[in-house]
Amino acid sequence: MKTDSVIYKNFEGISLEEIEEDHSEFSEKICLVGNKISMNDDEKIKVIANHFEGIMEALGLDLNDDSLKETPQRVAKMYVKEIFSGLNPANKPKVTLFENKYQYNKMLVEKDITLYSYCEHHFVPIIGKVHVAYISKGKVIGLSKINRLVQYYSKRPQVQERLTNEIGEALKKAVGTEDVAIVIDAIHLCVASRGIRDTNSTTITTYYSGKFINEDAKNEFLALIK
Repeated sequence: MKTDSVIYKNFEGISLEEIEEDHSEFSEKICLVGNKISMNDDEKIKVIANHFEGIMEALGLDLNDDSLKETPQRVAKMYVKEIFSGLNPANKPKVTLFENKYQYNKMLVEKDITLYSYCEHHFVPIIGKVHVAYISKGKVIGLSKINRLVQYYSKRPQVQERLTNEIGEALKKAVGTEDVAIVIDAIHLCVASRGIRDTNSTTITTYYSGKFINEDAKNEFLALIK
């Protein structure tokens, strides 16, 4: 298994400013900056499992216990293959577009898309709903692909504001229209399960572009997702 020093040397050429500015762009650099970083999923899992084992030991847990001894491997596999799989650009869904044969020129709304993400500040869940709308400029997207785009950008350490913008910008690019609206309504477990421990509040973020900047279109969208 690679040592920490070897792994960290692979990050040469990526500045701290780049990392802090946008972790999603940084994650794509991890996978794409030439041959500097070549860790595949299995190698990532080994590294993460090793570090998580250290965390468990520091907490005083008995790693010889039958219930705990495989936990570092389970957590590492979950991180790489599931909850943070959106950090790997190779997992970005391929978008299927169709001709708008019926000349449907009103908004298409997909509401109540399930959101599971993780807060980048404490690595605890963000759980909620995403509501999406767009107006076709000649192409329509397969409905399941909207859900898959939401899931892809959700499966990263996130803040809700950035997630909202990422989904909006990705949908605009995918469908080829400026007319996009996004609303996310979510519970943050960093608020609900620790700190202030407020289990009643939710956080709402929005993204409006193109025709949805118009109050009439915006209000129609908001009425439809109530």
